[in-house]
Amino acid sequence: MLFPQISEGYTIFTPYADITGTSTYLLDTAGNTIHTWIHERAPASMPYLLSDSTIIYPYRVENPTMEVGGVGGGIQYLDWNGNVFWDYQITDETYQHHHDIEPLPNGNVLAIVWEKKTSSEAFEMGRQVIDNALNQMWSTAILELDFQTGDIVWEWHIWDHLIQDIGDEYPNFGVIAEHPELFNINCGNAGNNAGGPQGANGDWMHINAIDYNVELDQIAISSRVQNEIFIIDHSTTNLEAASHSGGNSGNGGDFLYRWGNPENYNQGDSLDKILSAQHGLNWIPTGYPGEGNLILFNNFHAEGASAVLEIVTPINENGSYNLSGNGVYGPESWEWGYFADITTPMQGGAFRLSNGNTLITQTHTARIIEVNMSGEILWDFSYESGIANHWIARAQKYPIDYFTTSYTLGDVNDDGLINILDVVSTVNIVLGQADWVDAADYNSDGVINVLDIVSIVIIILNS
Repeated sequence: MLFPQISEGYTIFTPYADITGTSTYLLDTAGNTIHTWIHERAPASMPYLLSDSTIIYPYRVENPTMEVGGVGGGIQYLDWNGNVFWDYQITDETYQHHHDIEPLPNGNVLAIVWEKKTSSEAFEMGRQVIDNALNQMWSTAILELDFQTGDIVWEWHIWDHLIQDIGDEYPNFGVIAEHPELFNINCGNAGNNAGGPQGANGDWMHINAIDYNVELDQIAISSRVQNEIFIIDHSTTNLEAASHSGGNSGNGGDFLYRWGNPENYNQGDSLDKILSAQHGLNWIPTGYPGEGNLILFNNFHAEGASAVLEIVTPINENGSYNLSGNGVYGPESWEWGYFADITTPMQGGAFRLSNGNTLITQTHTARIIEVNMSGEILWDFSYESGIANHWIARAQKYPIDYFTTSYTLGDVNDDGLINILDVVSTVNIVLGQADWVDAADYNSDGVINVLDIVSIVIIILNS
């Protein structure tokens, strides 16, 4: 089935060139900038636009406590005019936010964090080698922040879901191939001595993307260095999330599903690996072509080239996932893919659009394309700033009817009528004698001025 038309909507992205200031841009289908948010700090990943025209913006703090690619530390909630409603930072001796976030329907926000573990703590869990001069192992946690207070109201830690086959004198001893719901603590390097200004880092998983499925109440995450994606249950209590039972799945905080590199759980070999340094994992929304499938950006798919992959997960009606007969989570291959003209060594992302097209970001060239199901490029945009080495982590496109308003433009005093009283109210706002009211910005240009007054007068005269 072909979808030859460009998807009408609004594309949002934040370019990165320096750790200090930048801006978030909102484009129309023609590539025109229709709105801009200015930031003092560079992005950690990508901004999220909410239907009330606010954005949630993850950014890089000035002095992160753990540092390597994708470091962040701060999350801001801004209105259309750039006013900051809240600004939460996760950067201390235990946790350091990095990369992605995920706004939840209840207003809370999921954040990916590194969780610092000492070499002693790691060795006590059965880890054999620490790969960095810091003598640290940065584990992974997912924290849910209350939008009103910034408090942690839900949390998941991979440290609670480990396995090792070194010896029964250590915790979580078992046969790794028989427990794909757990992660092998000795799988992969625990950082290296070459990353970031501080030289060494303890980054073990390098989780770079997170997404939430409201229908399933599940969370998907992507690990670049382990070349694997995972799904966990969000319906758990904090106690259940730290255990091996509970929640809707009955699986507690253990993995519900994993895909891309079965060698990580001692199934198959390197020839069975499909993913390599992937980014941008997300579910295709309900009502979109491919709904319920996962789509991601595979950075080193074949011969150094990148690809976008859509996969059909082996999910059951109860939200669990089937293992195949050989003990591996399927599928064996992808449902749909795009393999041309998008190679990028870092970041990158793909989002399915409502008409079946796919929006793809080629990060290191700051290029965004829209392709149809047959791979034809329908829209091609490159951000140019005059600054060398600008890149875009990921861009996202929202449908043309995405914005919701709880007011009527022109009805400034919210009395259900548009009349001379609304003109007076707008004049008072322009003169600085009254506070901003969204309904007074009649032409939606982010400024309340004489043009809005004239527009409201014309409505009254024509009514």
